[in-house]
Amino acid sequence: MNITAILVAAAVVGGVGIIIGFFLGISGEKFKVEVDEREEAIMGVLPGNNCGGCGYAGCSGLAAAIVKGEAPVGQCPVGGAPVAAQIGEIMGVAAEEGARKVAFVKCAGTCEKAGRDYDYTGNEDCASMAFVPNGGPKSCNYGCLGYGSCVKACPFDAIHIVDGIALVDKEACKACGKCVAACPKNLIELVPYDAKHLVQCSSKDKGKDVMKACSVGCIGCQLCVKNCPSDAVHVADNIAYIDQTKCTGCGICAQKCPKKIIL
Repeated sequence: MNITAILVAAAVVGGVGIIIGFFLGISGEKFKVEVDEREEAIMGVLPGNNCGGCGYAGCSGLAAAIVKGEAPVGQCPVGGAPVAAQIGEIMGVAAEEGARKVAFVKCAGTCEKAGRDYDYTGNEDCASMAFVPNGGPKSCNYGCLGYGSCVKACPFDAIHIVDGIALVDKEACKACGKCVAACPKNLIELVPYDAKHLVQCSSKDKGKDVMKACSVGCIGCQLCVKNCPSDAVHVADNIAYIDQTKCTGCGICAQKCPKKIIL
């Protein structure tokens, strides 16, 4: 073994490493992107969940957008009002008070209440039901499939399948919207946390067809519409909708509903 050759090789490798490191250091200084101090401060305030519920690619994307003026200080659904207030202080603007929202599943078709056309055995994923007969085993084509695509999408463990349908834990929900995007039936929407009454159904079938498929589905009878004193309830496409800006929480619609589908 030639010791001299080994030492020369080691010296050459070390020298090359030093030269490369020197040039990388110079390049890093010359081409580095200056980061606004406010952006770093906002990153320190954001919860760091990187859930994407704000509409940006993680918390860093939102922080950059806020500094550029492309997003409001209250854009983070996870942090809510407390985080919005802190970011407002960093940006020197007042944070608008936003109403807290939570996800709501517009289906009450549990295993007992919803009919089934057949027994299904296979891949338990809601999106996969588009490739099976009738869009899934449930008789109602609008109902919750119960295979938990929303559960898998939720980063906060705020939604679970109970008795065949998805149920949201209001206290754990951060309104990030992941479950909304994951549901192939478009059954989940974000509603005010303090909403007094909600229609737990999405079927647009006519009343007689609804009753064949589910014992608690909305039949579009309009009794809720006729009895609402604040004009907050309307029926469109055979399904009742409640305008939360008009609803006073009197409860008359829920009392009059023959299917007891209004929570």
